[in-house]
Amino acid sequence: MGINEPQWDAEYDVIVVGSGAGGMTAALCAKQQGLSALVIEKDVLFGGTSAVSGGGIWIPNNHDIAPNGGSDSFEEALTYLKHLIGDATPIEKIEAYLQHAPQMVQYIGVHFDLPYHSVVKYPDYYSDQPGGKDGWRSMEPFEIDAARLGDDYERMRAAYPGTMLMGRISMNQVEAHTLFSRGPGWVWLMLKMFTKYWTDFRWRRKTPRDRRLTLGQALVARLRLAMKKNQVPLQLETGMESLIQQPSPDGDRVVGIVVNRQGRKLRYKARRGVMLACGGFESNQAMREQYLPHPTSTAWSAAPPINHGDGIRAGQSLGAALRHMNLVWGSPTVRKPGTPQQITLFVERGMPGCVAINQQGRRFVNEAAAYPDFLDAMYADQARGNQAAPCWLVFDATFRYKYPMGIFLPGQIEPDSRLPKDWLDQVYYRADTLTELSKKIGVDPAELAKTVAAMNRYASTGVDTQFGKGSTPIDRYYSDPSVKPNTCLGPIVKAPFYAVKLDAGDIGTKGGLVTDVNARVLREDGSVIEGLYATGNTTAAVMGPKYPGAGATLGPAMTFGYLGAMHMAKASVSVAATA
Repeated sequence: MGINEPQWDAEYDVIVVGSGAGGMTAALCAKQQGLSALVIEKDVLFGGTSAVSGGGIWIPNNHDIAPNGGSDSFEEALTYLKHLIGDATPIEKIEAYLQHAPQMVQYIGVHFDLPYHSVVKYPDYYSDQPGGKDGWRSMEPFEIDAARLGDDYERMRAAYPGTMLMGRISMNQVEAHTLFSRGPGWVWLMLKMFTKYWTDFRWRRKTPRDRRLTLGQALVARLRLAMKKNQVPLQLETGMESLIQQPSPDGDRVVGIVVNRQGRKLRYKARRGVMLACGGFESNQAMREQYLPHPTSTAWSAAPPINHGDGIRAGQSLGAALRHMNLVWGSPTVRKPGTPQQITLFVERGMPGCVAINQQGRRFVNEAAAYPDFLDAMYADQARGNQAAPCWLVFDATFRYKYPMGIFLPGQIEPDSRLPKDWLDQVYYRADTLTELSKKIGVDPAELAKTVAAMNRYASTGVDTQFGKGSTPIDRYYSDPSVKPNTCLGPIVKAPFYAVKLDAGDIGTKGGLVTDVNARVLREDGSVIEGLYATGNTTAAVMGPKYPGAGATLGPAMTFGYLGAMHMAKASVSVAATA
């Protein structure tokens, strides 16, 4: 696509499409290297899915491992990823990530006041596999005071209530682990957090949202503050309509974009390159139907409804190659009336006293498995004709009293009497016997009874002979250490009994544009589309079909944003004056 005259409404060295962590990192790194940069965002809020995420980054061999008593190496991490990913991703792309991710995290800490620290006890999702680690590789950002954002606080996408204590009080990863697993000092920690929030009268007069920003909120807030300090402009309500190419000695080159800014169509020139960092296609039902396993629905996603595959389709229009379009960053989700997105079940499945069943009433998965593995199991059982997408999570009164369940807090804090009356047998199901519950949710009573009886045997012996629940560190990360002999297994015996429907959800899609080690977009023949870069969920995930650890989405997004910016800073550009 070309234009007949070089007429521009604005000019920058680098234009970044999307205001998530990958995009903002790319813009900041470009500016630090002496380039002018602009970030555009089609929504009225900035931060994208990064703002509602855990904010973690998976960085093997990072600078904070040794000081915390751990050890790691490039070779161990490469062994781990090669074992998990196989040939789904070119080895040079994996090596580039492992080499440069530690550099990236130190770079943003030094230059942009974005320090990260290791979450010492958070294991890799497959820590029992070759090269896996029982902690250290996942990192989280330091908290920050929301008041530092000024007016931008209201323009930043808010955290999901489900990631906060009582839907209001911020938690970091370490605090969440302590609270949900009832670790040492959890009661004192909860009281301390409550007191700090409720006594902050001045801030609460402004907003019920917590002043203390953690997780993805801290990440995005710090990136935004760095943009302001480094004078990197952000334009909201500015969506990309198309890419602009012009001839160059190396073939057609992307030299800019057409945007729609609050109803005005404008042309922006990008002298060094355009970085597409505008997410995947989880909110585009047509693309989901085209590429993802069935059944699939935008309604099941836990991501905000903002990503429609714009960057992927723009790259496609120029001949870009696509990969992994059938994959998602999967997780079971639950529907909570009144919330715009579904809620992911990251924690609850590992707690003792619950069982996941298909529509036949049979168990099909280790409930505590890493969330993408749980989703894969749903679709695998669905393919066998067992109707596991959606499936059910069944638990008893003890579980209900002690543990959260996505749509509600533990019964000791939020009993059934405090839930909306119209939720009963619509959002959650309750009955005095398993037989009655099975009839309400339409599963075979005899099969459900056999499934629960088996789980009760596993709870007594501590060994799940069917799927091995509680046998790996990631299973036990969110469990109840007071329950023995297996912290993930408890009997399902106390009435009333409950069931909640789990949908085949996601926190984003994995498929997209194929890129090289410098984040340049490639054609199917491996040639480079000059001037076009991409990172994050707009690209084919470097992790391929697996999810090696917490932060394996944002870690690569920020690393390849960093690498793309560095490459643009070194690039020499020669573009014809006219199309």
